[in-house]
Amino acid sequence: MNVGRSAFVAACVLFTALCSVPFHAQAVATTPAIAAPTFEVATIKPTEPMHRNRGFHVSGNRVNIENQDVTTLIVIGYSVHPKQIVNAPDWFDTARWTIDGVADKEGKLSVADVQVMVQKLLADRFGLKFKREQREIPVYALTVAKGGPKLETSKADPNALPNQNGNGKGRMQFQNTTMTTFLLGMQSEFDRPLVDQTGLDGHYDFSLRWTPDTAPAGDADAPPGMFTAIQEQLGLKVSPVKAPANVLVIESAEKPSAN
Repeated sequence: MNVGRSAFVAACVLFTALCSVPFHAQAVATTPAIAAPTFEVATIKPTEPMHRNRGFHVSGNRVNIENQDVTTLIVIGYSVHPKQIVNAPDWFDTARWTIDGVADKEGKLSVADVQVMVQKLLADRFGLKFKREQREIPVYALTVAKGGPKLETSKADPNALPNQNGNGKGRMQFQNTTMTTFLLGMQSEFDRPLVDQTGLDGHYDFSLRWTPDTAPAGDADAPPGMFTAIQEQLGLKVSPVKAPANVLVIESAEKPSAN
């Protein structure tokens, strides 16, 4: 499966769509809901080839998934990196779909709600079947660097939603953020899955500035690259390693009929 970075970046749009600021990420709920939501009604249509806009749009209990491929839906539904999806057919990346639906619960949907709904939609309408395996694959391990973390403990309510926002050009601000949501929000910047090995379980406020690989060279005042920035500014270290990681091995799936 050949997954482009743009597909993975598009997956992260869900966390923008649920909030009012760019690059906003929310944590997946750790307490299970009493009744997991599902789509009460959902229409799925192939996206027209010339359609360029992509995104997840959530308003109350209504969900519009615009011009997304199945790889992106799996990334969002199961919080995985594209490289944790194995044996996927080519059309997972090439065929795009527009999905409009209403949840069978009232009120605002959380990220956890949307993830459960996407999981059920993939199973019911795309016939997605897979098995989970642990395989040793290339990952980036996030650990505490020598000297310890440089993170400010958040004064916000730990039960409140975390907030991540930035300008899309190597500047991010994090509020009330755990290591789990930090990694989830930053996955699109890396070419392999990020694994948390910090042992940090608090909620933190911090900022991060880095120079993206695609930025033009020559600015002497530019911040360092991502790996150096994380170590210097956060007191954390990102190391390429091979480690056991969960993968989703695709067994079967089919294109849904348009409705």
